[in-house]
Amino acid sequence: MKLIERINVACLMAAMICVIITSISCLSAASDDYTNLMKLITDSEDVRINAQDLAFLLATHGFDVVPKEGYIIVKLDDVIYKMTPNGVGPGLADILIEDSKPLMQAPPSALELHDG
Repeated sequence: MKLIERINVACLMAAMICVIITSISCLSAASDDYTNLMKLITDSEDVRINAQDLAFLLATHGFDVVPKEGYIIVKLDDVIYKMTPNGVGPGLADILIEDSKPLMQAPPSALELHDG
């Protein structure tokens, strides 16, 4: 019986280690995606690139891209970026944050509810 308990504990520990490693790699991948996007946009210059060309370039590099009229939308880690080709800044496009996941607000404490 003790052998079975030890095996169960070992399996549980192995599963917990796998979950921790996976979550760490996911966090790293999220920041890597943004870094890769910025590197791709800033390392090149093409004055003739349009929204369709930029969307094709980013899609071939694995980004979630939707071309629009004169700009593109890139969805990355719950953030939506609007990219305008050949904008004011150097690189392939100017980038603006169009929308992001709303931050969760902590519920009011009991003291705040009592005073309010």
